[in-house]
Amino acid sequence: MCDTKSYYNCSLFSLINEINFNDGLFADYNCSVAINLYRVELMNFEYSDKVNKLMTEVQDFLDTYLYPIEHELNEQIENNEDRWVIPQQIEDLKALAKSQGLWNLFLPDSEGGYGLSNLEYAPLAELMGRTRFASEIFNCSAPDTGNMEVLVRYGTDEQKEKWLKPLLAGEIRSAFAMTEPDVASCDATNIETHIARDGDEYVINGRKWYISGACDPRCKILIVMGKTDPDNENRHLQQSQILVPINTPGVTIERAMKVFGNDDAPEGHAEITFKNVRVPVENIILGEGRGFEIAQGRLGPGRIHHCMRLVGAAQRSLEMMAVRAEQRIAFGRPLSKQGSVREDIAKSYCEIEQARLLTLKAADKMDRSGNKGAKELISMIKIVAPQMACTVIDRAIQIHGAAGLSQDTFLAQAYQMARSIRLADGPDQVHMMQLGRGIAKGYSAMQLMKMRG
Repeated sequence: MCDTKSYYNCSLFSLINEINFNDGLFADYNCSVAINLYRVELMNFEYSDKVNKLMTEVQDFLDTYLYPIEHELNEQIENNEDRWVIPQQIEDLKALAKSQGLWNLFLPDSEGGYGLSNLEYAPLAELMGRTRFASEIFNCSAPDTGNMEVLVRYGTDEQKEKWLKPLLAGEIRSAFAMTEPDVASCDATNIETHIARDGDEYVINGRKWYISGACDPRCKILIVMGKTDPDNENRHLQQSQILVPINTPGVTIERAMKVFGNDDAPEGHAEITFKNVRVPVENIILGEGRGFEIAQGRLGPGRIHHCMRLVGAAQRSLEMMAVRAEQRIAFGRPLSKQGSVREDIAKSYCEIEQARLLTLKAADKMDRSGNKGAKELISMIKIVAPQMACTVIDRAIQIHGAAGLSQDTFLAQAYQMARSIRLADGPDQVHMMQLGRGIAKGYSAMQLMKMRG
């Protein structure tokens, strides 16, 4: 036994092994975080034959059809007089991917999905993260994936028929309207958009911004988060989520918000106002007061999907960095002969692998324990992956020089995405705050247990 005086010198594993996990003190002091993070669990991240086959098929598809036209697509979008026109090649590639069965790979346990677990989907999402267009081509792009999961889990039969079915078919796109300009939306209880019942309708008033995908001409439906019961003493029961067709009277796209000066056409990020917008009561999802609950269920998979893709973006950046270092001559020798360049490549390789393994661990935990059971690991990877990607991509930009900042490489676009994801689905500081709080309480509770026992 570790006595109290030697507590801080005790092995954490020894301490955990000595504690009775059924003791009520653990519930009292909320130390599940520390326990969950350090409990030894059997993990096997070896890809199955099914996953290896899919990885080969996705990689072959990208190599054969997408990478050869990637630059052309970017140029076409950039030079379009109408910023919100979808290149026909995208729709053609979607149809081809669908015909090959490479479709809705993200969605587990559903007739409309491929039936992959989160762990099985991870390497496929990583491959998709290597290029801007891949996720959409396989119908696996945000925010549609999150919205489809919401409808699968919480939607009525009528809602599924009207909106989920065309989303799964890739016929329309959608957006999730949560973020607001006047409040800190990382705290969902701050949301000010008002949803009031009026007979057989709900009336919506509010203002949203940075609503990704809402500028896309194919975007037909918004899932809007607002307050139906703002005076409820339980702040987590004030919110609801409701389906709002984007062409509903009173819904106005005010402007496309830019990211680092780019409008991210043709999907974009919209600022939207809702003025006396009326929709049928049947459009409420799951019921009044369930909005926060739905958001928590939606954001778990969404967060890890972003991280999976960022690992892929970082991996491609590393490969570009390595090739550039071997081929670029400076001061009479390749850049790879410079010690600092070698160090950057080595550190990047290590950091990517660390993030990849943590992503797989989080995905595995989600499969075995559910999103709630894996919340600490989801927070961890949401902290780690975007910062890792920003760091690795920045190193690649540095080695490419001015070319790394230009439209001629993947890097500037990738950095913009990685930096954005540090804010998407909750800023990394929020995840650090919550994770740190849980860990501190957990260790304190375990110390108290030792003192009492």
